[in-house]
Amino acid sequence: MDNSFKQDWRYAQANREALLTLGAYALYFVWWYVCAYGLGSGDPDDYSYILGLPAWFFTSCIAGYPLLSVILWVMVRRCFKDIPLDEEEHPAEGTEITDERHPEAF
Repeated sequence: MDNSFKQDWRYAQANREALLTLGAYALYFVWWYVCAYGLGSGDPDDYSYILGLPAWFFTSCIAGYPLLSVILWVMVRRCFKDIPLDEEEHPAEGTEITDERHPEAF
């Protein structure tokens, strides 16, 4: 590998964002699996119901998706950054990357 190659800071941020996203979806899968197979593993005659749906289905599919959406929204607002895609290697000294559309988020 060429020693003159420098890792661009944008790759580190993109990798961090990708790992956060994978972690959120892994958490969602665990939520879905535990709710679906944990609550739904008994006898169907013994199921409890929420809004006319079996509790395992409601918690895993109906409640899980909005929960994941809220988690992802918070994660994007707090952890993701607007990254310039031009050729600049590093941001100028003393400048902070902000999103002009939502400057209060940073």
